[in-house]
Amino acid sequence: MIAWPDELISDVARRRSVLFLGAGISMNSFGNGGVRPKNWNDLLAEASMALDTKPKKVVRALLKKHDFLTACEVVKAELGKDPYETFLTKEFLEPQFQPAPVHDTLFKLDSRIVATPNIDKIYETRANHLANGSVRVKHYYDDDIADAIRRPHRLVLKVHGTIDTPARMIFTRREYASARMENAEFYSILDALVITHTFVFLGCGVSDPDIRLILENYAFRFRNSRRHFMTLPKEGISPQERQALEDSLNLKFLSYSSKNGHQELRDSIENLLVMVEAKRNTLSGSMDW
Repeated sequence: MIAWPDELISDVARRRSVLFLGAGISMNSFGNGGVRPKNWNDLLAEASMALDTKPKKVVRALLKKHDFLTACEVVKAELGKDPYETFLTKEFLEPQFQPAPVHDTLFKLDSRIVATPNIDKIYETRANHLANGSVRVKHYYDDDIADAIRRPHRLVLKVHGTIDTPARMIFTRREYASARMENAEFYSILDALVITHTFVFLGCGVSDPDIRLILENYAFRFRNSRRHFMTLPKEGISPQERQALEDSLNLKFLSYSSKNGHQELRDSIENLLVMVEAKRNTLSGSMDW
């Protein structure tokens, strides 16, 4: 089981945290025919099947180097806008993915702000069902995010957009660069949240450019500040790379075994909920919020 640090438990209990949910959380869901949401590698490999031989080889070579942004750039250019968006809609909407138990557990943690780069709608749909439609959902291009953060309602931030609006999703290298220029206010808000809240990255990796960007800015501007936290399979990174990333990103990795489809992560999140609820009971008695 993950050994959750006391300060992380306290910050989640006091609602001073941002849960950042990656593709690894969505992949717990099942859709029609028993399909699961694909990760970046599998999604782009599937998309490349429709390409001619030469660009297909280019995409496969990029995937081997884990250069997903450039691979997606090639896929989108080769397929064309309409077929590309049709492919993504088929992958993320048509299966009608159902929430998994872990989505309920994450909702029960009651972090007022949840951020996700996932373009699917699994978590926010489930959260709004459990909260009777009271969860606000904001996208990186919305102009009232700052107002939503100041208000008391639960909030889901869609960092890369949503499958509902394929033309505004952030998937390629060009789209990342464009978003940072055209939606600089959103990244300023993320920077502010990183300073004032504890980020808990679940089902994510450090390869996401947005994660790298916000953590690198924080690490170098505020060198003596507390670390954020990221769960990571023990098998996913060498000790040397782990140390280098923890130091450069001001991040603490929380390791678990990826056996049995990352069951230990799901069990650990359940355990986190128990500890957070116990902490909240203590805080309600002391009124030391």
